[in-house]
Amino acid sequence: MRYIQQKTSIPGPKSQALQARRAASVSGALAQANGIAVQRAHGSLVEDVDGNTFIDLAGGIGVLAVGHTPQPVVEAIKVQADQLIHMCSIVANYEPYVAVCEALNRITPGSFAKKTLLSNGGAEAVENAVKFARRYTGRSGIIVFEGAYHGRSNLTMAMTSKWSLFKKGFGPFAPEVYRLPLPNLYRTPEGMTPEQYVDWACWNLENALVAHIDPSALAAIVIEPVIGEGGFIPVPPGFLRKIREVCDAHGVVMIADEIQSGSGRTGKIWAIEHSGVVPDLVVSAKSLGAGMPISAVTGRAEIMDSPHVGGVGSTYGGNPLACVAALKAIEILESPGFLERASQIERVVRETFEPMKNEIPVLGDVRGVGAMMALEFVKNPITKEPWQEFAMETIKRASKQGVILIRAGLYTNCVRFLPALDIPQEMLREALGVVADAIRETNRTMTVGV
Repeated sequence: MRYIQQKTSIPGPKSQALQARRAASVSGALAQANGIAVQRAHGSLVEDVDGNTFIDLAGGIGVLAVGHTPQPVVEAIKVQADQLIHMCSIVANYEPYVAVCEALNRITPGSFAKKTLLSNGGAEAVENAVKFARRYTGRSGIIVFEGAYHGRSNLTMAMTSKWSLFKKGFGPFAPEVYRLPLPNLYRTPEGMTPEQYVDWACWNLENALVAHIDPSALAAIVIEPVIGEGGFIPVPPGFLRKIREVCDAHGVVMIADEIQSGSGRTGKIWAIEHSGVVPDLVVSAKSLGAGMPISAVTGRAEIMDSPHVGGVGSTYGGNPLACVAALKAIEILESPGFLERASQIERVVRETFEPMKNEIPVLGDVRGVGAMMALEFVKNPITKEPWQEFAMETIKRASKQGVILIRAGLYTNCVRFLPALDIPQEMLREALGVVADAIRETNRTMTVGV
């Protein structure tokens, strides 16, 4: 059985017509990875307005770990919509808000007492986490890392690494943000072993407490356990342990940004659980809401209680509809065997693309954890010069053949896979086969003379 069904060319005439309306009415600054217009979606299948059916490997940029329109989520939203759509947690209390906080307090790493604050999206939650850390420590400095993506607000743009795509022309940015190198093992410097590279990164972190900022001025270190937008780079456990050690030694708050890597994406509820490191605060969003806008900061109760009453808040944060969606999403993630599917996805991705590295040398790396996988393309496997155009052409070709993809990477030279954890294996294999063919065709057309 083929899941992909094409009734028109891609994009079809109705998609093109809506695209023209978008071009006339929507800011041209808003990017769009695929030229289709979506009519409906369920599970891992997406139907466009022309009746074409696609396999979705982008998942709304990692939002749909439990798939499109899962029935328990849809039913919960319908029931809640009949009872209460909005109240605002600042105005009055309501049970779904409290229930989500209770659930997150329970499933977040750490045996200490925890509390949670809900908000709308990832950037807002990251800003809240920084506010908690600054208020608790009485300090202002924040350490972040190369390749990091933390959001598009002014503070989170300062924390985000990639300049040309996310920051160009938007400054000045918030001060007191210090950026350090991250050990990306695929790009281990010549003459170093991966172990030496991690050791150097650990030394550099210690050195930064002299060269960049004194510990007495440092409020928090913020790290994505698997770097997301920067190219799906798993942070070596030894480096995460070093961050924890530095934070413990100097009274600094360790913040794990699990917006993309959390909510079951890597096969555990939180990616940092693979390392055994316990952060002070965890930031979550994306798949937490199964497609509904919700984010959270969860962590040590004494940190979460440190601001004055009224110091944090959000008009729509923890909206009742989003809360019931999150509760059902957590229920699905915790159902028996569900998280195990992430490792099965990783296995199939690696089985498909690892052998291609010999066939197509420009496929430089296959990496990631669970259902958070990426392919990195380079012009030369020795020098590893990034090849952005190859990745973008592969995405374009795959889209025309019925697979929805998006790019990633500090150098925009990666294709990322963020499928639903419950995608049927035969559907996943069909989609990855299309991607593999797109890579081969791109290789035939782009490597001539290179």
